[in-house]
Amino acid sequence: MVDPKITEKQREIIRLAKSFCDAKLNEEYAMLAEKLISKLGRKRHVPFSTGQCAIWAAAVIHALGSVNFLFDKASQPYASIDDINNFFGTKKSTTTSKSKQIRDLLNLEYWDREFATKEMAAKNPFANLVMVDGFIMPVNQLPEEQQEIFRQAKADGKDISFWTKPR
Repeated sequence: MVDPKITEKQREIIRLAKSFCDAKLNEEYAMLAEKLISKLGRKRHVPFSTGQCAIWAAAVIHALGSVNFLFDKASQPYASIDDINNFFGTKKSTTTSKSKQIRDLLNLEYWDREFATKEMAAKNPFANLVMVDGFIMPVNQLPEEQQEIFRQAKADGKDISFWTKPR
């Protein structure tokens, strides 16, 4: 059974994160933030069961921003860590610490399949590379049949590698 206090806290964190996304980012970040918060809420030990909602909302935005290059002035949308902390009234050290906790708990990395923005997913330099016989190569160098297998595996959210010789 879900604790009603956790559910209420989750709703508040989502509301706060969405308010930042509406003011500074975009709808895609708002959807990713809600998805991330919901995923955290399904953990056996819900990390935001303690602590302030504003800190967790800031940490969620920071975690998403960290894996999507939000803090790079060349990216769009762009926001600084100070923008996040000023909006939520949080401290940089607390926000970055909770963000690290979230990234570690969910194994978030750059170009994360589940939490990458569409723009970042499209820019993923590893998206069209495949391991063949232990060597990394571009997919377009594979025979068409193997390229199709690769595309289908990617569409299903899987990684794939090929061996042309028995191991």
